[in-house]
Amino acid sequence: MGADLLVIVPTRSRPGAIAELTEAFRNTCTSDTRLVAAVDQTDPELPAYSAIVRSAANIDLWVNQGTPTMVGALNSAAAFFLKTAFPYAVGFMGDDHRPRTKGWDRSYLETLREMGTGLVYGNDLLQGERIPTQVAMTADIPRALGHIAPTRLTHLFVDNYWRDLGKGANCIRYLPDVIVEHVHPFAGKAAMDEGYHRVNARTMYQQDAAAYAEYIGKDYAHGHLLSDIEKVQELRK
Repeated sequence: MGADLLVIVPTRSRPGAIAELTEAFRNTCTSDTRLVAAVDQTDPELPAYSAIVRSAANIDLWVNQGTPTMVGALNSAAAFFLKTAFPYAVGFMGDDHRPRTKGWDRSYLETLREMGTGLVYGNDLLQGERIPTQVAMTADIPRALGHIAPTRLTHLFVDNYWRDLGKGANCIRYLPDVIVEHVHPFAGKAAMDEGYHRVNARTMYQQDAAAYAEYIGKDYAHGHLLSDIEKVQELRK
């Protein structure tokens, strides 16, 4: 399995959402792009995910046997596919994102090839330019950093990290005309199910906010974020 763009989608107990996203990919992708559903090994809906993968041509399944969090699934899938599929770029979407613009993936790849090394994101119709709730990056970035998102995060603040990393290294582009809609309860576009309640709980927010603040560091100059930015800047030389 190979692809120019590999989009990893951590998901739990929402096979219907993955079926919809797979169909959205089929209707809008115009480049060599594949979706990877990253599912935890304990997910009771694992058989349903497997059935979707067997019936579609543009999706693969990754069963996460490591840390059972969104970031854990994202990083473990990326580590595997970066070694085996050798994509030009790797990305993230939630199972509640839906690409709407025909050729969105081609626009992402063209932008990344123009930059050489960098990150790109589209308009999710919720946060817009403010933060990349979905993102794609050239594969040299996670290879150099050893992750797509810091392992100390669980679910939240990953979009803040991608924004801060890209801005710090001066290599992030926002494409306002490329729509990758975030069909989220906060936008009134989905019901607040158990999964949303879990990851948007106050305790989750406080935990990930503290973890990201620690990653940045009290004086920034000695934080992990600055080190990551410097590594990406080295790639761009």
